Order: sequence, then C-alpha cells, then structure tokens
Amino acid sequence: MKKRLLLVLALVLSSPAHGSEKKKEEEKTPKVQFIDLSPVALPIVAEGRLVNYSFAVVRINLIKSADMLKVRAKEPYFRDALVRLASRTPLTGKTDYLSVDEKRLVAVLYPEVLRIAGPGMIKNVEVVSQLPKRRMGLPKMADSRGNSEIRP
Repeated sequence: MKKRLLLVLALVLSSPAHGSEKKKEEEKTPKVQFIDLSPVALPIVAEGRLVNYSFAVVRINLIKSADMLKVRAKEPYFRDALVRLASRTPLTGKTDYLSVDEKRLVAVLYPEVLRIAGPGMIKNVEVVSQLPKRRMGLPKMADSRGNSEIRP
C-alpha cells in the first residue's frame, strides 16, 4: 500500500505543471475592450412624421487601460443618451427610410459617451448593425433630407 502511494506521489510530482501553460496562452490573447449596447429603437422621420424605427446596435470601443467594469456599469446611461439624442436630432438615412445615418449618429453620440464615461476612457463609437421595423409601405424620399421636424 505504501509502495503504491509513493509511486502515485512520484508520478504526480514528475508530471509537468499545466497551470503555467494556460497563463501564457491567456497573456497572448488580447483583451476585448468594447461594450455593445443592447439594441435601441431609433425613430426615422419623414416630413415631420414618424414613418419607421431602426433597431441599432452601437459598440463603444474603449482604450486598453480603461476600467471595463466601471464603464460597463454605465451601459443604461449610454442607451438613455442615445434615445434622447435620437428623439431630439433626426437621424434619418440619406437614401431610404430603412436605416439611420451612421456618421451622424456617431458624431452626435460620441460627445455624450465621453461625458458619461469620463475623460480618457473611450477610443471611438461605431454602429455594428441596424434592423428596420418595417420594410414595405414607406413613403418615397422627396429630397436628400426632407423636412425632419417632428409634428404630432
């Protein structure tokens, strides 16, 4: 019995340590430093009337030294800011009523994200995807922007 115990102990001590190899692999893989906001319904306005919604997923890219948990906890504030901005500033796409203007959305949202997250935390903001609520029965675009004022 003692011989078996000594044999098992010798085998365990002579085997390589696998824990150190996993740490090396983890160090090689880069940390993901972004936050994807839950899909937010953004209004699409034509001639002052609401004609559609586009469900947009926005990604906030962080700098490498940012505190991920601290910024991730502010995700509801980012979504709230996006909804408020979209209701104040029409983000209707230039070509159709199926999507929002991504460049305009990023330009309007970026200062708010910086204000909420704090200085030196945010790298950039990008729109990952958009999905319109309706695809048919939409009015035709009259000009490049149309009248974007919302009327009841």
